[in-house]
This record gives sequence, structure tokens and C-alpha cells, in this order.
Amino acid sequence: MPPPQQAVRRPRSGWASAPATYLLVGVNCAVFLVMAASGVSLGTPTTQQLMHFGANNAGSVLIYGEWWRIVTAMFVHVGILHLATNMWCLWNLGLLAEPLMGSAGVLAVYILTGASGNLLSTFAGWAKYGHDWAHYHAAGGLDMAAVFPPGAGASGAVFGIAGALIVLLKSNRLPVPPFELKKLRRSVIYFAALNLILGFSINVGTRFIGSGLNIDNYAHMGGFGGGLLFAAPMVPRLGSPRIVFQTRLRVAVGLVVGVLVLFGFYLTKFAG
Repeated sequence: MPPPQQAVRRPRSGWASAPATYLLVGVNCAVFLVMAASGVSLGTPTTQQLMHFGANNAGSVLIYGEWWRIVTAMFVHVGILHLATNMWCLWNLGLLAEPLMGSAGVLAVYILTGASGNLLSTFAGWAKYGHDWAHYHAAGGLDMAAVFPPGAGASGAVFGIAGALIVLLKSNRLPVPPFELKKLRRSVIYFAALNLILGFSINVGTRFIGSGLNIDNYAHMGGFGGGLLFAAPMVPRLGSPRIVFQTRLRVAVGLVVGVLVLFGFYLTKFAG
């Protein structure tokens, strides 16, 4: 029997070890390279550049009906440092998650929890700036980005993977000693908690000094909550019969899709 750590983590070399993780990191990097080749700044892209490549924006989604931004925004990054930190987290969490939920599961949890984070961010953006938009538009303003800040990045989906892992690593089906699972699960909990605290702290500091980074904590919280919901009906692929795992995965996807559709419908009424 292989060592316990190897039962959860597959070798990190080679496409076959974690194809979904490789694919997601590759797509994110490819989008950034296309942006850079188009003249977008590597460090400080403008709001207009981010929106051109698919960043999220509450007004664009709820007023212009550009719902595709809910998905495209999770592949757009605000500079190379933003990309690097998100891809590092995605790489490590994805390599841990893929043996537990399969390649299809990792792709599903990335897209669905990234969407849940962006939808919550859209709701928060409209709740905060919708009134300002009404006054601005009544005065003849047409630039959506002048009122609603753009949202972009894979971090909501990364938090979603973390949330799903916290649930799955608690399963007694995994053929791993409990103390190893507890250690892995604790490290994922620490990751999520510390990054949430860091995000809120950065925003407090930005408001205090009047400039600096703005972290989309609503996207993080929405993604994390989506990950918990996604994993709730699931069982880990390791230690579970194939048919049971596949059935539970379909249930998880259907559950989250249903919740997202209902929330999206609510948003249209909320903005109306």
C-alpha cells in the first residue's frame, strides 16, 4: 500500500496526474498572454481593458444583460501579480482536489463556484452603487464603468475549491489515516480563513488611507459558500464505488446550477 499522502495526492508531474488543474491554469495564463499581446499593461490594466476582455460589472450584467461576464471574469486577471498568486493557489488546491472529485468535478466546481462568487459580487455591487447609477444616468451619464467597479480573477473559484475540500476531506470513506486527513483539512481551513481575513484587512486599509487595492471579498465568500454547497451531497472519488460517485457528482452539479439560476432570477428582479 502506498504512503497515506500519496493516496490523496497524485504525482505532480505530467498532464495525466491532474488534467483539469493543468487545463484551468493554462486557460487563465493563455487569456493573460492574449491580453498582454493586445497591449494591456502587465501590472496595471485599465478598467476599460478589463471590461473589454470580460471582467464582471454589476451594471453591465443587470442593465445590459451581459450575463456571460459571470463566467468570463473568472479567467481575467488584474496584472501579473494577481495572476501569479491565484494560479499558485489554484495549482495546489487543484492537485489536492482532483483525486477526490475527478477532473469533471474540478472543472464543475471551478465554473460553478466562480459563478456563485461573481453573482454575489454583482448583487453587492448593485446594492452599493445602483442608486448612484440612477442619478448618474439621469444626468446623462452613459459610462457604466464610471459607477460600477470591475471584478475579475479566479479567486472566487479558488475559494470554492477550498470550500469543497473542507467538506470532502471530512469523509470517512477516504483510505487515509484520520490524523492525515485532519492535518490536510486543517491546512485548507487555515488557507480560507487567513485569506478572507487578509482580504477584509486590505480593504479596511485602503479605505483608511484613501488609496490602494480593493479586494472583492463578496466573490470570495460567494465562491466559498458555493463550494460548501457543491460538496454537501458528494462523496470522494477515492474510496467510493464509481456509480455512487458519479451519481452524487451529478446531484451536486444540478443542485448548484439550480441555486445559481434562482439567484440570477432574483437579481433581475432586485435590479428592476
